[in-house]
Amino acid sequence: MRPEDAAQDPRGLARALIADNSYLTLATADLAGVPWATPVWFAHRELEMFVWASKPAARHSRNISANPGVSLVIFDSAKAPGEGSALYVSADAALVDERDLQDALVVYNAKSRKQGLGEWDPANLRDPAPHRLYRAVAREAFVLDDHDERVEVT
Repeated sequence: MRPEDAAQDPRGLARALIADNSYLTLATADLAGVPWATPVWFAHRELEMFVWASKPAARHSRNISANPGVSLVIFDSAKAPGEGSALYVSADAALVDERDLQDALVVYNAKSRKQGLGEWDPANLRDPAPHRLYRAVAREAFVLDDHDERVEVT
């Protein structure tokens, strides 16, 4: 979909952006408000939940532990200026706890298999393994239209 489609179908444009991209930019901040942005390979459930694997000692993971409010941006950086769009999401992020690990892992592994990357075993996401699953649950989302305006995704 193109940015000019945002006004007619913002949800469709958001879905297309998610489907066409493997990485999102995750923006976090520590308790002092110092920002940090990092790309992460992600999987998703609809437009509501985004899942990625990270090391708990990574700066963005430590920031999430201290301050769960995050922002996500998904965009196609290969497009020329004015031709692309973006999905902007405000969300609450957290380390996936043991109770929700299987559900989040189903989402993560589905995309991983689809891209030919294989599956993660739950043991590779528990102590003493270096990575854990994290998820962000969307609070609000917007797409960028062809007038450089944000259109809410409902």
